[in-house]
Amino acid sequence: MNANGVRARTAVVAVVVAALVPLAAGCSRSEPDTAGSTVPTGQATEGASTPGRMTVQENGADLAITDAVAHLDGKGDGRLTLKVRNLDGVPEHLAMVGVPDGGRGTLVGGKHGNGSISTAGILVENGTTLDFGAAGGPQILLNGVQGVTSAHTLPLAVQFGVAGMIHLQARVSAS
Repeated sequence: MNANGVRARTAVVAVVVAALVPLAAGCSRSEPDTAGSTVPTGQATEGASTPGRMTVQENGADLAITDAVAHLDGKGDGRLTLKVRNLDGVPEHLAMVGVPDGGRGTLVGGKHGNGSISTAGILVENGTTLDFGAAGGPQILLNGVQGVTSAHTLPLAVQFGVAGMIHLQARVSAS
């Protein structure tokens, strides 16, 4: 290959890298919530200053997660309880709950209506708050969970259909 061909390919690679760097870096913004704490908003959010809470209000998403508590035994097994409020204007689906270090979050939903499970995940209808862990409601089971912080929180990655991936810290309670 001649020198002009090498320079042309190098220029193309430089342009592609320059375009991808901002995408890989992600972004998050913080805005004060009504309680005065900082609550990150947006598609790529980081953990809120208040463990167990997260609000996302951007790109068509209007979602709040509250009261997130991981109830774990000594082996890292248990359940995650939380409330999800959906004001998106469209139905949401909780598709996945990720935990650190090879642990697993398993979704268990009902068969019909709000809280039901399908291939898209657990349905959270617009204008509702769904209580994960309430008697008769959807459940999130935890198995082999590790990675509890010294502040007794558990980092979570929660994937929704509209709101996207949300990162938050659940409080940890011994079950």
